[in-house]
Amino acid sequence: MVSIRSRSSWGARSPRSRSTTSWSSRREVTLHYSYGPESQTPRQIQAHHMDGNGWSDVGYNFLVDSEGVAYEGRGWTVVGAHAAPRNTQGIGVCYIGRDGMTDAAKRTVIALYDEACERAGRALARRGHRDINSTSCPGSGNYSWWKSSNFRDVAGNGAHEPPKPGTSAPRYPLKAGHWFGPESADARNHSGYWSADRPHIRRIRDRLRERGWSVATGDRYDTELAGVVRAFQAEKGLAADGLVGSATWPVLWTAPIT
Repeated sequence: MVSIRSRSSWGARSPRSRSTTSWSSRREVTLHYSYGPESQTPRQIQAHHMDGNGWSDVGYNFLVDSEGVAYEGRGWTVVGAHAAPRNTQGIGVCYIGRDGMTDAAKRTVIALYDEACERAGRALARRGHRDINSTSCPGSGNYSWWKSSNFRDVAGNGAHEPPKPGTSAPRYPLKAGHWFGPESADARNHSGYWSADRPHIRRIRDRLRERGWSVATGDRYDTELAGVVRAFQAEKGLAADGLVGSATWPVLWTAPIT
């Protein structure tokens, strides 16, 4: 299952009203973009929809940022306000940004689509906002990708880029004696608090996912990630401390898939 940040985690306002639908009524996953900067937040988009448009809540069912983080909007079975008259049939997913989605965002949209199909018990259609209303949304590039039969061919998507154990690992990015781990007071620990560490943490997450582990997207080293790393270390006969240091880092790339 895809990891989705809850409404409370991003400070969502309570909806003024809501109506629900059943999975039997869901027919499609509809892609949108916010047409704003990637720095937009779900709370800002919700404020625009509620205060500017007069809607009861943020219009989308889910939102995805450029780092591939998924945010709960109205959720799976609440009727949205994103592509009338097909809000009951469609699950609206909005990329926070403009045309040219990042690979991380695409992977998360694919994961949301797959979960929607699983919950519905059948394959849902992939539609863009422009298929329903007269609009440029979700952008020509985003639309072409989403409608393509090869939409799953995204860099880092384990289903199409199988891991290659036995190859050399990338250079360990930290100083000797330093490691990646959940936030702590130890100056040798790198949790993603500093922005320079975040690409490396995303790389750890991506590599674990490529190897078949269930790992959420993100750029912080949280306790959930530590738990996955601990299980991986135990499987490979490493010290199972849940930290990625100079011993665990290369094994992510070189160890056999078991």
